[in-house]
Amino acid sequence: MKVTETSLNDCYLIEPTVFGDSRGFFMESFNQKRFNELTNTNFSFVQDNHSRSGKGVLRGLHYQIKNSQGKLVRVTRGEVFDVAVDLRKSSPTFGKWFGCILSETNKFQLWVPPGFAHGFVVLSESAEFLYKASDYYAPEFERCISWNDSTLKIDWPLSFEPVLSEKDKKGTEFKSAEVYE
Repeated sequence: MKVTETSLNDCYLIEPTVFGDSRGFFMESFNQKRFNELTNTNFSFVQDNHSRSGKGVLRGLHYQIKNSQGKLVRVTRGEVFDVAVDLRKSSPTFGKWFGCILSETNKFQLWVPPGFAHGFVVLSESAEFLYKASDYYAPEFERCISWNDSTLKIDWPLSFEPVLSEKDKKGTEFKSAEVYE
């Protein structure tokens, strides 16, 4: 497993070791001890989530203002552009974003720590998106920042109008969003 620091504090791109031959491949998708050692964290995961979305679906930018979830995300089918936004006021990368391609081909994972907003857009015909969460989903604390916020200026690789949920259409502007101290 190779861990690479991103441009955001505490957010890591993880490349698992993949063993493949004519029969297919094998990889260890998660190992708690190795994850904690390589990311210098002490998180454990309490919930696994799995979503399937069609091309052009954009989910996010979601976060929980309390019971903040760290997320270890990956794609098992298809391809997405995945985004993390640092919402921790005390962080030197507060208000900055990082984006990368996660796909069934590259098998990369992204560690999005607590205190970050997260979102993705599906670039392939469909995508299966899996993530481990460090805290339970708490809808009463869930918040959403607009995917096309003029302050964040996320460079989504879009040549089409994204498909949004009603909740995501109502995302707030970053400058008025609740953030972490």
